[in-house]
Amino acid sequence: MKPAEKAALLLERLRTKYPDARYELNWSTPYELLVATILAAQCTDERVNRVTAVVFPKYPGPRAIADADTAELEEDLKPTGFFKQKTKTVQAMSRALLEDFHGEVPRTIEELVKLPGVARKTANVVLNTAFDIASGIIVDTHVARVSQRLGLTKHDKPEAIEQDLMKLVPQDAWTFFGPATVLHGRYTCVAKKPKCDECLVKDICPRIGV
Repeated sequence: MKPAEKAALLLERLRTKYPDARYELNWSTPYELLVATILAAQCTDERVNRVTAVVFPKYPGPRAIADADTAELEEDLKPTGFFKQKTKTVQAMSRALLEDFHGEVPRTIEELVKLPGVARKTANVVLNTAFDIASGIIVDTHVARVSQRLGLTKHDKPEAIEQDLMKLVPQDAWTFFGPATVLHGRYTCVAKKPKCDECLVKDICPRIGV
C-alpha cells in the first residue's frame, strides 16, 4: 500500500476514534499555550499541567513573566526539569513578545519562530491549536514514531517528517491530524511494547522498527 493510501486510512480511523482530538496541554490564552509548550520539552504534559495550574494565575501574561524574579520563577518551574534553561527561555520569549509584538502572540509561523525558544513544532502547536491555522503539522516524538512505523516517512528530523506528512495529508486536516496522531502515539503506538493488537491501523502497518 502506498504511503498516501495509508495516510488516508489513518486519518479516517483517527477521526472515528478521536473525533474531538485536542493537544493535552491546558491553556486559556494563546500565550499560555506557548509557555506550556516550551515547558513540555522533555517533560510530560500531565506534569506541565500541574505546574501551570499554579504558575499561570501567579504570572498572568507576558509582562508578569518577563518581570518576574528569576530565582522565584525557577523554583516555580523546577518540577518540569531543566528549569534554569526553561526559565531563561520563557522570560526571553515574553520580553521579545512585548517588544516586537505588543504582547500579542503572532499568527504566522514566520513570526513565531523568531521568538526565543520557538521552533516549528512549538509554532505549529500554537497556530494549529489556539488559532486553528493550518500552518503545518505538529511533529513531536509521538507523531514521528507513528509516521516511521507506518512507513509514511523515512526521515528522523522533525522538519523532514513534517514535509513528508504535509504531502500526504490534506491541508484542511492538518490541525486535526497532529493532535490525533499524538494521542495514538501516546496511548497505543507507544515507544516500548506498542499495543499492536489494539491498533486502529494494525491491518496496514508494516511495524517498521518494532
